[in-house]
Amino acid sequence: MTIPYGVQGLLDWVIMTEFTGASDPDKTLTLLWRAQLGEPRGARGPKQRVSVDQIVDTAIAIADSEGLDAVSMRNVADRLGIAPMSLYTYVDAKAALIDLMMDRVLAEVPREPFGAAPWRKRLERIAGDLLAHYARHPWVLQVDTSRPPLGPGVSDLYEHQLSAVEGIGLTDLQMDAVVTLVGGFAAGAARTAHDASRTRDRSGQSDVEWWQANAPVLERVMDGSRYPIAGRVGAAAGEQYQSPSSPDHGFAFGLATILDGVERLLDR
Repeated sequence: MTIPYGVQGLLDWVIMTEFTGASDPDKTLTLLWRAQLGEPRGARGPKQRVSVDQIVDTAIAIADSEGLDAVSMRNVADRLGIAPMSLYTYVDAKAALIDLMMDRVLAEVPREPFGAAPWRKRLERIAGDLLAHYARHPWVLQVDTSRPPLGPGVSDLYEHQLSAVEGIGLTDLQMDAVVTLVGGFAAGAARTAHDASRTRDRSGQSDVEWWQANAPVLERVMDGSRYPIAGRVGAAAGEQYQSPSSPDHGFAFGLATILDGVERLLDR
């Protein structure tokens, strides 16, 4: 059975998923908060070959250039020019390394004060910043963060996002729900855009070429009597986007709809 590109892409994401929050909490939290708690010592002796920051930066560079599946303790050690067993004296497991990587890249998300900007503009900025973040580090979308790494990157970003809706009339639980909803929507939109881009690369066809290749058969089988609604709506969308969908339009439309819902909530 041949698996369509879109389905294969989804399977690839599922198979390659890593998890945060799966390492020893005491050791990992100490590493995550090393700027406050002090750099942990690696191999014995007065001179440290590398730092935890170098290890994390190297792992991120590998993930950015080669994908998350290329990140292994051996590959990171080889890139740093140290023995793999030496690496374990700094970071004792790949699960801890994934936590450190995620917290580090989330620390890159902009956190400029919102000032007097209206709450809608603030949430739009949060969503846009996250979308750009996922575009820079698409491998992040492969990591299950249902148990997030509770480091300074994650904590500072959460504080910043909550400040966007502080004092606008939401309860604490509603504030958490709103920023979680916006963040989840941005991740979903980024995944859609990434999948569309990867499908074009893997198939070797542009969206227009894909439409043109399918059009002759579709014109014969999707007549107006059998699919009156789907035919009309699909034709309108295809003509507008020249593609099966438009990630940019989907992001703008979806975010506006979410914010309209928040506005209704505030009105009540």
